[in-house]
Amino acid sequence: MHKKYFKAILLNIFNNFTYQFKNRKTMGNTKSGLLFSHHSFDNHEQIVFCSDKETGLKAIIGIHDTTLGPALGGTRMWSYASEEDALTDVLRLSRGMTYKAAITGLDLGGGKAVIIGDATKEKTTALMRKFGHYVHSLSGRYITAEDMGMETQDMDTVREVTPYVTGVSESLGGAGNPSPVTAYGVFMGLKAAVEYRFGSADLTGKKVLVQGIGHVGEDLVRQLVEVGAVVTISDINQERMEAVKAKYDVTIHNDLDTIYSLDVDIYAPCAMGATLNDTSIAQLKAKVVAGAANNQLEDEVRHGQMLRDKNIAYAPDFLINAGGIINVYAEIAKFTRAEIMEKTANIYHTTLEIFALADNKNIPTQAAAIAIAEARIQEKRNTRK
Repeated sequence: MHKKYFKAILLNIFNNFTYQFKNRKTMGNTKSGLLFSHHSFDNHEQIVFCSDKETGLKAIIGIHDTTLGPALGGTRMWSYASEEDALTDVLRLSRGMTYKAAITGLDLGGGKAVIIGDATKEKTTALMRKFGHYVHSLSGRYITAEDMGMETQDMDTVREVTPYVTGVSESLGGAGNPSPVTAYGVFMGLKAAVEYRFGSADLTGKKVLVQGIGHVGEDLVRQLVEVGAVVTISDINQERMEAVKAKYDVTIHNDLDTIYSLDVDIYAPCAMGATLNDTSIAQLKAKVVAGAANNQLEDEVRHGQMLRDKNIAYAPDFLINAGGIINVYAEIAKFTRAEIMEKTANIYHTTLEIFALADNKNIPTQAAAIAIAEARIQEKRNTRK
């Protein structure tokens, strides 16, 4: 083994132990007990706590399942209210990536990483390089990519210290920014849900609320406006909303207390997760929910059933936002641009299949999608045996 890689692995082990020891009250024990008893722990294969005093790095890498292949999932940098919230997020996100890859037919497992901090103030080249060293120490079990708070150039920086990264610049042989492809997949899934609920995929005149207008949300707004939808946007960043309004002539909604009760046909959550809960679902007037956010259901069983009981067509998030993972997987599978877009467009047909299965089994769409994903994983396990 090369000396520098052996040294990096030893440093990783030492820092992991030091970080967990110093933070044993918060990171070793959660509100729901030890890590293995955490409410979002789902037989995860590996959880790595990463800490570096010099760069200020505090990160968690979650590897959920590698049955179908190495775990691939983006890195999110966010100012979490607590370390508990960061741990919960990485556990839920990595599990979702397992299902996303499985239902999309990709030979990948599920993983995710979160970096605790404000990406606009605390992200540095040194921090990203240090994070790259931790990724490299996992020897390819986890492959990273960009997510919320990250840009393509950040992945280029990580690439300087490890090959286990996707979503790098096209000039470096990568597939580039995955956000437009993610938005296209969400758009196709949204159209399928509209066809299922209203009998036609035509979005002309349909009223859509897009909550969260980051890279993916804005591109979804563009596509909706281009086909004649009437779009309302909501975001915590007022300046960003004003810019999107000027660009696409959409309406801004600032009152967060009334956002879920707006008179719209479609609600597209594209920000953080868990916006579909007891309170919001009770208020929803939309007949379709289809957006890019991960883990939209606060409780995937109870809230999935609540949406079905209200006759709201819910397009499972890990299905319709899979365009991004298709885009970055292209760097591994060597897909052409045409193949990337073709596979992403197929989200439309898969979404309709999920609605049909849910109706046939009289179960929520989330449960139907998970059943299909788990069946593919189990088939692979049986083959190995």
